[in-house]
Amino acid sequence: MPDKNVYDVSPGKDGWGVERRGAQRASGRFDTKKEAVQRGRELADARGGRLVIRKQDGTIQEERTYRKDPYPPQG
Repeated sequence: MPDKNVYDVSPGKDGWGVERRGAQRASGRFDTKKEAVQRGRELADARGGRLVIRKQDGTIQEERTYRKDPYPPQG
């Protein structure tokens, strides 16, 4: 998957940010991590991308992938 659809949620000096990899500026700044994750999920889901959530120390906490399943289960 191209990096253009990867969104990072990471801490910054002015709160939590959501940034698309390769972008010139952040997609949003938020006071709480919960708000940033919500916005990152919305962006990644709308574009069939990936969300990378980081801890306060910058290490990866979780990764989520959003895309349409080409082989959904029957039934």
